[in-house]
Amino acid sequence: MGEPGAPRIPEASDAPSEGAFASLRALWGDRTFLALWSASTISVFGSLITRTALPFAAILVLGAGPLEISALRSAELIAALVVGLVAGAWVDRLRRRQIMIWADLGRAVILATVPIAFLANVLGLELLLFVAFATAVLSTFFDVADNAYLPSIVPRERLVAANSALTATGSVAEFSSFGIGGFLIQVFTAPIAIAIDAVSFVVSALLLGTIRRREPPPNPVADREPVLREIRDGLRIVAHSPVLRALALSHGGTHILWGVFGTGYLLFATEDLQLGPAAIGVIAGLGGIGSLIGAALTPAFTRRFGIGRTILLGMLGFTLGNALIPLAPAGAVLIGAAFLITQQLFGDAFATVYEITEVSLVQASVEDRILGRVNATIHTFTTLLTLAGAVGGGIIAEVWGLRAAFAVGLLGAVFSMVVVWFSPVRFIRDAPLVPPSAMPGDELPITE
Repeated sequence: MGEPGAPRIPEASDAPSEGAFASLRALWGDRTFLALWSASTISVFGSLITRTALPFAAILVLGAGPLEISALRSAELIAALVVGLVAGAWVDRLRRRQIMIWADLGRAVILATVPIAFLANVLGLELLLFVAFATAVLSTFFDVADNAYLPSIVPRERLVAANSALTATGSVAEFSSFGIGGFLIQVFTAPIAIAIDAVSFVVSALLLGTIRRREPPPNPVADREPVLREIRDGLRIVAHSPVLRALALSHGGTHILWGVFGTGYLLFATEDLQLGPAAIGVIAGLGGIGSLIGAALTPAFTRRFGIGRTILLGMLGFTLGNALIPLAPAGAVLIGAAFLITQQLFGDAFATVYEITEVSLVQASVEDRILGRVNATIHTFTTLLTLAGAVGGGIIAEVWGLRAAFAVGLLGAVFSMVVVWFSPVRFIRDAPLVPPSAMPGDELPITE
């Protein structure tokens, strides 16, 4: 008998009988999924504007360099580390939709302080660090709740289709938001662009508020274990499961790369390649097209190659795509831009294939009321490695240059492929369909 919630390697009989097109038709006819999809898309649109605008506010308004940008990114990651495991325990205790709504509203208020401070001529790095830290705390609660909430409203055999749909529309938002964000920053300044993100979170909260489907009930208060014991249970489940352990380690390796590249990308594009905010925004937005392609291909890849091999394929393409960034030549603007464009289209497509497949496998493999803790354990571990990548990347870039930092980051992705290759994940064909602890209930009365 295995650990509770630990996935097994499924047999051929576990394969879902419903086709991808039937799954998508059913999802688009579900008003609850449509509300979640709409909220997610709008929130992603605003968040990606701020992903560009917050570091640009530091670079263009405050004259920040590699260490300051590393500190800004590190503030986000430290926040996620501080609350990550606690968030998992509380997400398993409470209603997930309510957590998501309050996290949206809190982020809207916090982000609004940036344009207000800018207009009052008191914007400083200290405020940007606070905003990065505080929004990351709420984002951690939102993300853990969001990943655990989806299996409550979508049958588990449709999770790949649901995650593909969410990622596909998020990719469209990525394309438009990075492109629009670059022009907004150039025309109206980065702090004003952040105000759009604040509004987007309010809209997301309102859409989530329209959902009336019951969630599986949390455990009664009398049956709850102490928070520290519940956190320990989540750690134990991941550590003792060969599949979850491999997914956590491989996900951590990819996040080393993301930490390094996230710290240095904007500086590299601005200083080495001499690209402006608008051009960088358009190029980054093209990653949305790449992600859209990856989301569309994922169901076909998982049917053709199976879950494990699709994860490996996504990792390989993601690694090769990101290797193009440090190869972009300085002083040749058009050629350098072409390297970055290829990375966005190719690397982001395969990164999306990997992410959808990996997230769907975890969601389908773990029982409902421990899914929050499992997600939080993996999220916290990967955040720790992202922080290591961000700090280490900033130091390496300061001493040896950005290209050397990127080369070190690529080693993290190589490590991820090695972990999956030598784990049971490689042999998984179809995701196991572990039944949730309680099935989604009926629609609530509109007056509730």
